Amino acid sequence: MQLVCPHCGARNRVLDERLSDGPACGACHAALAPAEALPIEGARFERYVAGTELPVLVDFWAEWCGPCKMMAPAFAEAAKARPRVRFVKLDTEQAQDVAARYAIRGIPTLILFAQGREKARVSGAMGTSQILGWLDQQLRA
Repeated sequence: MQLVCPHCGARNRVLDERLSDGPACGACHAALAPAEALPIEGARFERYVAGTELPVLVDFWAEWCGPCKMMAPAFAEAAKARPRVRFVKLDTEQAQDVAARYAIRGIPTLILFAQGREKARVSGAMGTSQILGWLDQQLRA
């Protein structure tokens, strides 16, 4: 499968059965598939979403947003629970062009991408079980 490094943007091929072995990027040697939510810069966002074959769940958030801060630990816990989904956080203040492109009107907003395309979205703060329930429902659909 193809995974794009969230740190440097390099494309990497990883065997499906090696995903749980902690593969590293061939270019920058950073972890490709950590079981955690990673920040991603706006400049790398499109390449990451389009080039990563696993589903990608993006948390559109901002530092000044109280509900975003409240949901951050739940999003991090959800990332640990679903290792075959990439969890990334995009700061809408730092990447206003990306937020505008996806018509983000309220935060926090979660968008699930599959095969590089938006599959589903939901807005509002949620707990871990709510995030996982929504995600699982969308992945089954």
